Amino acid sequence: MKKIGIIWAVMLVLFCREHTVAQDPNFHIYLCLGQSNMEGPAAIEARDTTVNARFQVLAALDCPQLGRSQGQWYPAKPPLFRCNTRLSPADYFGRTMVAHLPETIRVGVVPVAVAGSKIEIFDKAEYQAYLDSSAAERPWMINMAKAYGGNPYERLVELARQAQKVGVIKGILIHQGESNTGDKAWPAKIQKLYDNLLVDLGLAPNSIPLLAGEVVNQDQGGKCASMNAIIATLPQTIPNAYVISSAGLPAVPDKLHFTSESIRQLGKRYAVQMLSLQGYGVRE
Repeated sequence: MKKIGIIWAVMLVLFCREHTVAQDPNFHIYLCLGQSNMEGPAAIEARDTTVNARFQVLAALDCPQLGRSQGQWYPAKPPLFRCNTRLSPADYFGRTMVAHLPETIRVGVVPVAVAGSKIEIFDKAEYQAYLDSSAAERPWMINMAKAYGGNPYERLVELARQAQKVGVIKGILIHQGESNTGDKAWPAKIQKLYDNLLVDLGLAPNSIPLLAGEVVNQDQGGKCASMNAIIATLPQTIPNAYVISSAGLPAVPDKLHFTSESIRQLGKRYAVQMLSLQGYGVRE
């Protein structure tokens, strides 16, 4: 019996060593969530089709046409979110990060977003009530949520936990607000989401930055531009939150979604802020 106990002890040590080594501190993970402007509203152009292998995406669902399987890592060639989405700020966030970080560091994104959705879709307790209340008006949004198993928040957490086995979560990127325009409770809802994510991922309170992008700006005639005044208050609610300006970034004719070039620039702005927080002085 004593011999068996020793064998089990050795196996346990080897198991722990294997899993400790598997987590690479130089693999920086970022959670990316929100609605359509995060999901990828803009056309993918030729310049967007090549990507540094150090920038990777964790597939959030099966996309046979892209050669991707849910839960596997791939070079972060767009689309990053669902199988038929387009260019996202997450694309040029990651590209800019690897361009300015040491070559020993890789960057990975965990993408879950649902076009047209309020932030309530990521409320771990209330998401189903929100989906049920939206079914008649936005059946297409329900189908998008179904792609994530009917619970986008849980899919995000599931993928993030998987990512933590091989890397370290360094931040959260969000672009959401158009569907919550005028909702003064939005910062508190984001705080609830942020706190829930940290608890569910075993991270200390306020331990990682949350970067929130503005919607199409008033200087571009944005239909939801009034929401930016509410987004601007987020750092008052979450001390480790930072607002990413959309000033000067043109929109397509609907005045809700950014052009491809604006999406690229917005992604770079997210990266410049994150790099600054990490001690790298980089300009847009």
